Amino acid sequence: MEDEVDRLVAAWRRERPDLDVEPLEVLSRVSRLARHLDRARRTAFAEHGLEPWEFDVLTALRRAGSPYQLSPGQLLTQTLVTSGTMTNRIDRLTGKGLVVRLPDPDDRRGVLVRLTEDGQERADQALAGLLTHERALLAELTGPQRAELATLLRLLIAPFDQA
Repeated sequence: MEDEVDRLVAAWRRERPDLDVEPLEVLSRVSRLARHLDRARRTAFAEHGLEPWEFDVLTALRRAGSPYQLSPGQLLTQTLVTSGTMTNRIDRLTGKGLVVRLPDPDDRRGVLVRLTEDGQERADQALAGLLTHERALLAELTGPQRAELATLLRLLIAPFDQA
């Protein structure tokens, strides 16, 4: 079975035989897969009236466990965005009734962001929908193949997550 990356690599080997293009065989596939996954995830979230960034924030709060709240700083760490971006996102989610801001009882100047009942329901439904879509995307792989792929990808991603 040949894919677009095979054709790309073959063209570079023909045009630039002096270069070792082997990294493209892995990382170009990862890059293309990321774009396909982004599209699939956008579709899955749209089915529940959410944008990908909304899903990220809501599910970060949902994973926190009851009472489903985090500080804006904790949300920054989990979603990898700037503080200005997070403030804007919290404002927008508050406007939709999916989160509320509460005073932080441990820090008079701080706030906590808490998932509303509607926010929790939307996060739960969107996650279930996402998992259905993603199971279908992985259907061609056996259980052991999925486990091996997860392990190999973890090896590539871990250094970035630790930085």
